[in-house]
Amino acid sequence: MADLPTITLDNLADILQSDNAVKVAGVDIDGVLRGKLMNKGKFLQIAKDGFGFCSVIFGWDMHDQTYFRELLVSNKENGYRDLIAKPDLSSFRRIPWENNVPFFLVSFYDPDTGKSLDVCPRSLLARSVAKLEAEGIGAMAGAEYEFYQFRVPKNTHGDDNTTNSSGTARFLQNNPPSSLPHLTEGMHGYSITDPGRNQDWYYDIYDTCAKMNCPIEGWHTESGPGVFEAALAYCSASEMADRGALFKHVTKSIGSKYGITPCFMAKPKQGLPGNSGHVHISLIDKSTGANLFARDTPDANAPYPDLIHLSDIGRHFLAGLLDALPDIMPIFAPTINSYKRLVENFWAPVTVSWGFEHRAASIRVIGPPVGSPKATRFEVRLPGADTNAHLVFAAIVACGWRGVQTKMEIPIPPLSKGDDVGGSADKGERLAKDLRVATERFMRKESVAREVFGDAFVEHFGGTREHELRCWQEAVTDWEMKRYIEMV
Repeated sequence: MADLPTITLDNLADILQSDNAVKVAGVDIDGVLRGKLMNKGKFLQIAKDGFGFCSVIFGWDMHDQTYFRELLVSNKENGYRDLIAKPDLSSFRRIPWENNVPFFLVSFYDPDTGKSLDVCPRSLLARSVAKLEAEGIGAMAGAEYEFYQFRVPKNTHGDDNTTNSSGTARFLQNNPPSSLPHLTEGMHGYSITDPGRNQDWYYDIYDTCAKMNCPIEGWHTESGPGVFEAALAYCSASEMADRGALFKHVTKSIGSKYGITPCFMAKPKQGLPGNSGHVHISLIDKSTGANLFARDTPDANAPYPDLIHLSDIGRHFLAGLLDALPDIMPIFAPTINSYKRLVENFWAPVTVSWGFEHRAASIRVIGPPVGSPKATRFEVRLPGADTNAHLVFAAIVACGWRGVQTKMEIPIPPLSKGDDVGGSADKGERLAKDLRVATERFMRKESVAREVFGDAFVEHFGGTREHELRCWQEAVTDWEMKRYIEMV
């Protein structure tokens, strides 16, 4: 991992002494990094109090189309006013493939109140984490991203010397996605041979992530043509969310150099496995570092064998997550495509479910005797790779903590190892099968999302999902043309 200095306002100018520019970026509602390059002098002037940043990044979608129904943060009526963007000095990095230019993440603030913006993903997570930290508790996390790699098709540039991945979008304007070539072919999960076929790219991703301070703990092929999985090294939940956003930025930037386009869609290809974005969560005592999900001694009277080694606070946290899952689905499955991953028989969870070391349940409990007590944690398996990491961790922390505060009891029995998700032994509710149903549940008056995040965030994020639905409703797909062109 990069050995970076601790930056304060006092030493900032000294750290940047040899630089002439600084890059900054914030996270929008879809998890896309939005930012710019700034003159160093300008950055030093705004480092303390922030600078104006156009609110339109919260008024349009991932393709810069303004929302059909304008939302409160940014709209014609308020003139798409500026927000205040404040650099987070602790997020300092250097971008290795851009001549080591200094880089900082920013969070957004309301210019009228001075308070953190209700819909800023980094701020939403910070507010959730702050409630735990007020009690001396820290949230620790891990993240795993699966994603497809596609080769940039040949002869799409008009210039044979161009190898960056911008040719992929151009190719898809006139060709079906099914004709996009995979980086590798076949189903070869955990292969140690396949990475060697593209080893310059493979090791460049690994090494660059370390230099970018988002180190990879494990990096391997997954089952599927051109599919790889990266497990990011364990750290605090707030830092892990930043690393999740930056990891995607690294893979897209480095991939482009090799003519490779990474794809984090939840389900890029019909009939093939989808791309998950599993995340791990645990709580620690900040003063001692002790894992608060681990039980000091096995509980002989545990309601289920799966809970023998799980502490009371861990049980309440788990209960809070299970109770909230149906109401927060648009955060874990934010796109039309997300729900094509969450189907039966593809190792994907489809119900409110949990179990010790159960890899098909929505929440997998990990701990003794399989792992050490200090590694006791939950793997939340619902999110896809298409999610916004800041929203995912904000939801997990907020909903789990709600369970702790109310001493909530686990509502359903666990799935045993041989039990199928959705089978007769699964007593959990079937989760939403599409974005419309999920968004309606998310936005209802009694939604858990409103309780933990407030109305302002729910109305905004729900409105962005309604926009996504309308875009889909107005789209004419290749499937429709193939099915109906001659027959109707």
